[in-house]
Amino acid sequence: MGLLRGIGRTAVVAGTASAVSGRVQRRQAAKFAEKDAATAAKEQQAYETQMGQQQQPVYQQAAPAPAAGGISNDAIQQLKELGALKEQGILTEQEFGVQKAKILGG
Repeated sequence: MGLLRGIGRTAVVAGTASAVSGRVQRRQAAKFAEKDAATAAKEQQAYETQMGQQQQPVYQQAAPAPAAGGISNDAIQQLKELGALKEQGILTEQEFGVQKAKILGG
């Protein structure tokens, strides 16, 4: 009988220790989760405050002024790019002419 009593006592002690250990782990996990949530909330609030203070001014883009001869600066830039492609041999003379007509016509 002494052997069974010793085994029973060991089982009770081990079960109690396991239960207490699990409870401590759950309590610590909950505590750390609360701490992490509070830290995340503070960081989010700081970020939102910082972003609110850094509002970028909204600039309206002025319409490009037409260059000499009624051609816009954008069209001139496109023609320069087309000329560079033609010089590099990427565009043929015919392709260059077609694209040039599109830019100047529209």
